[in-house]
Amino acid sequence: MGESSTKIVLIVCLLLFSAFFSATEMAFSSLNKIRLKNAAENGDRKAADVLKVIDGFDRVLYTVLVGNNIVNILSSSVATVLFIDLLQNSAKGTTAATVVMTVLVLIFGECVPKSLAKEKPEKFAMAVLPLMKFFRFILWLPATLLLGIKRLIALCFKRGESEEAAQITEDEIITFVEEAELEGSIGEQESELIRSAVEFNDREAQEILTHRVDISAISEDASEEEIESLFIETGFSRLPVYRDTIDNIFGVIHHKDYFNKVKTGMVTLSSVIKPVVSVHKSIKISDLLKMLQKEKTHIAVVADDYGGTLGIVTMEDIIEELVGDIWDEHDEVVEEIVELEENKYRVLCTASLDKVFEMFDIRMESDEASVGGWVMKELDKIPEEGDTFTYDNVEVVVTKTDSKRLIEIEATVHIRVDGEVVDMPVENEDEESEKE
Repeated sequence: MGESSTKIVLIVCLLLFSAFFSATEMAFSSLNKIRLKNAAENGDRKAADVLKVIDGFDRVLYTVLVGNNIVNILSSSVATVLFIDLLQNSAKGTTAATVVMTVLVLIFGECVPKSLAKEKPEKFAMAVLPLMKFFRFILWLPATLLLGIKRLIALCFKRGESEEAAQITEDEIITFVEEAELEGSIGEQESELIRSAVEFNDREAQEILTHRVDISAISEDASEEEIESLFIETGFSRLPVYRDTIDNIFGVIHHKDYFNKVKTGMVTLSSVIKPVVSVHKSIKISDLLKMLQKEKTHIAVVADDYGGTLGIVTMEDIIEELVGDIWDEHDEVVEEIVELEENKYRVLCTASLDKVFEMFDIRMESDEASVGGWVMKELDKIPEEGDTFTYDNVEVVVTKTDSKRLIEIEATVHIRVDGEVVDMPVENEDEESEKE
C-alpha cells in the first residue's frame, strides 16, 4: 500500500508539471508584446525579462514541448504500473491506466491550465519566468536537437524563416484597433484616427483634390478690383494665379499680402506672388505633405497625364484625411451625405467613394476615387438629371447637374438578409413581355 501511495503522489506531481508546461505554452504563445513593451518602458523588470526570453520563442516552445512530453509519458508509465499492481492483471491494468490518464491529462494537464493561462497570459508568463528559465537550462540539449532538426527540415523545403512573414500588415493593425475599440480600451474617435493614419500612406493626391472646375483662381493680368472681389466672394486666404489658362497655374497670392502690401501701394502684385508646387496626380499624400513642408507652401497644383491642371490640393485637405473635416468661422458647412428618409440619402458627387461604399455596405469594388467619377463610369455617358442605375445594393438617381458637371445624386440603400440583397426594384412585367 505504501508503494501505491508513492506512485499516486508521483502521478499527481507529474500532472502538476504537465499543467505547468501546458499553461506556459499557452501564455507565451498568446501574450501581447505591446503590453509587455509598455510595462518594460515603465520600469517593470519582469516584463523586460519576459521580452528577452520570447525573442527566442522557438527555444521556449521546444523546451515546453520536451518537458510536457517527458512528464506525460512518465505519468502514464507510473499509472500503468500502479493499475497492474492494483488489478493483478496486465491487460486490465494497462486499459484502466490508459483511460484514467487520458481523462486526467486532458482535463488537468491540458484544458484547464491552458484556459486559465489564456485569460491573463502576460501576468502568468511573468510569474512562471524563473521556473521557465530553470527548465530551459536543464532541457537545453534535447530542445537544441529538436530546434536543429526543425531548421534542417525547413531548409530542405525552402521554408525558412522570412522577415516578410513576420511583419505586421496594415489589415492586422486595423483588426487590432477594432478589437481594442470593442473591448473598450480605446474610444471611437481614437479608433478612427488610428485607422486614418494607417490608411494615410495609401491615398493619392487625385483622391482628395479640388477639381479644376471648382478652383477659384485669378489671371496674372486681372485688375485689383477683380482680385479684391474674388477674395471677398470666396473668403479664401490664398488664390492660385495662372498665366493665359487655368492649365498654367504658376503661383499663389496671399490675402494678407494683397491687402497689406499691394492694396496700400507698397509693392506690385507680381512681387507678392509665391511659387506653387506642381505634382502628378498619383503622388501619395504622405509624400506630398513632406514636399509642402519642405517648400514652406500650403498649395500644390495636381497635373494630369498630359500636363494640364487636374486640380489643387491644400495642406488642409491632407490634414483632414487624418483628423476629419476642419471648419472655421468663415467656412460654409456642407454635409456630403445627408439622410433624407430611412435608407435614402442625398450624396454630393465630390464625396469620397470609399466612404460612401463603406457607409452603404456596398461589397463590389470600383477604381474611381469620387462619387462623380463612379456615376459617370456606370452610366457610360455625360449624366443628365433623372438618369438611374443599380449597383450592388444601391439604387442611384442623378438629381442635380450643372452643364456637363455632376452635382449630387440620391441613393436608396436596400437591406441585406443572410447576405442577400432584398427589396430590390424589378422590371415591370409588361416591359419584360415587350422585350420578349
